[in-house]
Amino acid sequence: MADPAPTPPTTPIPKLPRLPTAESQPPRNALSRWLLVGGRLDQTPEEEHTYPWPSVMWLTGVDYFSSLVYQAGIALIAAASLGPIATLILVAATLLGALPVYRKVAGYSYAGQGSIAMLENLLSGWASKIFVLVLIGFAGTDFVITMTLSAADAATHAVHNAFLHPFLGNAQMSITLGLLIVLAVVFLIGFQEAIAVASLVAIPFLLLNAIVLLYGLARILAHPSMISQWHASLAVHGDWTGIALASFIAFPKLVLGMSGFETGVSVMPLIRPEGEPSIDAAGRPAGRIRATGKLLTTAAFIMGGFLLLSSFVTTLLIPESAYREGGPAAGRAIAYLAHQMLGNIFGTAYDLATIAILWFAGASAMAGLISLIPRYLPRFGMAPRWVLYRKPMVLVLFVIDLAVTLVFHANVEAQAGAYATGVLVLILSASIAVAISTWREALASKQNRHVLFLPALYFVAVSALFAYTLIANVFERPDGIIISTIFIVFILTLSAASRYQRARELRVSDVRFLDSASAALWSEISGRRVNLVPLRGASHAARAAKENELRAKYKIEGPIAFLHVHLLDNRSEFLTTLRMGIRREAEDFVIEVWGAVALANTIAYLSELINPTSIFLGLTRQNLMKQSFRYMIWGEGETALMVYTILVRYWEWAGDAVPRPPLFLTSE
Repeated sequence: MADPAPTPPTTPIPKLPRLPTAESQPPRNALSRWLLVGGRLDQTPEEEHTYPWPSVMWLTGVDYFSSLVYQAGIALIAAASLGPIATLILVAATLLGALPVYRKVAGYSYAGQGSIAMLENLLSGWASKIFVLVLIGFAGTDFVITMTLSAADAATHAVHNAFLHPFLGNAQMSITLGLLIVLAVVFLIGFQEAIAVASLVAIPFLLLNAIVLLYGLARILAHPSMISQWHASLAVHGDWTGIALASFIAFPKLVLGMSGFETGVSVMPLIRPEGEPSIDAAGRPAGRIRATGKLLTTAAFIMGGFLLLSSFVTTLLIPESAYREGGPAAGRAIAYLAHQMLGNIFGTAYDLATIAILWFAGASAMAGLISLIPRYLPRFGMAPRWVLYRKPMVLVLFVIDLAVTLVFHANVEAQAGAYATGVLVLILSASIAVAISTWREALASKQNRHVLFLPALYFVAVSALFAYTLIANVFERPDGIIISTIFIVFILTLSAASRYQRARELRVSDVRFLDSASAALWSEISGRRVNLVPLRGASHAARAAKENELRAKYKIEGPIAFLHVHLLDNRSEFLTTLRMGIRREAEDFVIEVWGAVALANTIAYLSELINPTSIFLGLTRQNLMKQSFRYMIWGEGETALMVYTILVRYWEWAGDAVPRPPLFLTSE
C-alpha cells in the first residue's frame, strides 16, 4: 500500500550501514579498472576545478560561435537578399527570447541539467520519466549531430583549401572519421585543459572573422552602388511590410544561429560563483547564477553582432552562382571571402582556425552529452551503471558518431535538418518550462499577483514564437523530425531494456530510523535473532493469525519480526531512501518501512541488513504475466518469488561474504 512516511525527528539518530553493491565496490579486473577510472560524471566539480565565467564562455562559445561558419551560407540559400533582415529577426529572437529564457533556466536548474530538469520537476511519475527520455532523445540528436556535422564541415573546409587539396584530395569521409577518432582519443585520455584550449580556439577564430567581415564592410562602403543594388533586390518583395513578412517567413530556416544556449547552462557547475551572497535564501547558488547570466548575455551579444555583420557582408559581396550548391562558396561563405579578398595565405589561416573551432565544437558537444545523460538515465534505472563513467560513455558515443557519419556520407547539408530540430525542441521546451514555472510563481504569490503575471505572459508569447519556428522548420525539413524520432526510439528501447535488466537490483540507497526507540531496538532484531515475516496486512489480527499458522506448521524458534512495507505513490523512481520504525509486540517485533518503490527489492534489502534466522514469504499464486507487469510498473507482483530471485542474484555476486538465511515459500 502507498502511505506517506511520518516526519522524522530533528535529533540525531544512529545510521544503519549500507549494504555493499556492485556499484560501491572497486572493479574486479584490469579492463573494468581502466574503463571506470577518472571519477563519476554525475558529480559536481570541486571548487578548485571551477573557473571565472569569461573563461567558461569560450567553452560554450566553441559550439555557439562555430555556427558562424555555416550560418551566413544558410542565410544566403534560405533568404537570398532578405538574409540581413531575416538575420535581424533571428538576433531579436535570440536577445529577446532565447536569452531571457535561458537566464531563467540558469536560476531554476543550476546543477547543469538544463531545461530538461525543469520539465521533469513539473511532471511526476512515469509521465515525467517518458517525457524526459523524449527530450534526451532530442538533446542527443542535437549533440551527436553537432559532433558529426562539425567534423564533416571541418573536412569540407580542409578539402577545399587551395594548399591542402593537393594532399587531401576529396577524402571528405576519411577526414571526418579521422577527426571523430581524434575527438574520442582526446576524451579517453582526459580533457582536463578543455577551457584553456577553448579560448585558444575561439578567440583567434572570432578575430579572423572580424578581419574578413570588417574588410568586406569597408569594400561595400567604398562602393555605395552595392547597397543600391541590394535595395533594388529587396524591392521585389514590395514595401517594408512585405519585406518584413517575407523575412519572418524565412527566419525559421536560420535557427542554427541560436545553437549553444543549452550548452551554456550545462556547463554551469564549472563556473566560479561571484559576488555576495554566494547562496540565497532559497538555497540556490546565487553567485553562480549571476555569473551564468553574464556568460549567456555576453555570448549572445557577441554572436548577434557577428551574425548581422556576416549576413550583410556576404549578401552584398557573394554572387548567387557562388553560394548555390556546388559553388565555391557553398557552406563556406566567409571562408570564400577570406580567400577572395585577402589571399590564399590568409584564407588558409582562416580555414585552419575554422577547422579547429569546428572540431572543438564537437568536443563541447561531447562534454555536454557525457554530462547530461549520467544525470538522468542511471537515476531512472534506465542505463547500466557504467554510463556514470567517462570512458565507456565516450566509446559508445564514438560508435554512434561513426554510424551517423556513414549513414549521411559525411554530408553537412543532409544533417542540418536534424540539427535544427534538436536545437529548436530544446529551446521550445525551455521556454515552455520557464512559462509554466513563472505562471505558478505568480499564482502562488499573495502580493502584486497581476504584476507577476506579465513575465509569465511574456514567456508564453516566446513559447508561441519558438513553437511556430519549430513547426515551420519541420514542414520545411521533415527529415529532421524523422532522424530525431529514430534517436528517441533508440533511447526509449535501451532505457526499457536497461530498466528490465536492473529490476533485480536491491534499489535502496539508504535506510534511516524514524526515532531513537527504533534505533535502540535494532540490536535486538539483527544478527540471527528473529524470523523475518513480510506481511501485507498491517493489523494486529493479521499478524496473530499468521504467527499461529507458522508456529503450527513450522518449527520456529525465537521471536518473529513482522515487516510491513509502505510503497511510494510514485513507483517510477528507481532508487529510494527508506524510513524504518521498529516496535515491540509482546515477544515479537513489528517493522514498518515507508518510502519503498518496490516490495520485493525492499524486503530483500532489509533481510540482508537484519540477517534473520529464517525468512517466510507468502505466495499469491496469481497469473505470472500480470504479476510481472505489476512488478515492472508498480513495484508489486509475486513478491515471494522476486525476493528469492533478487537474493540469489545478490548472493552470487557477494560470494561467501554475506550470510544466507533459509527461505520458506508459503501459501497465502
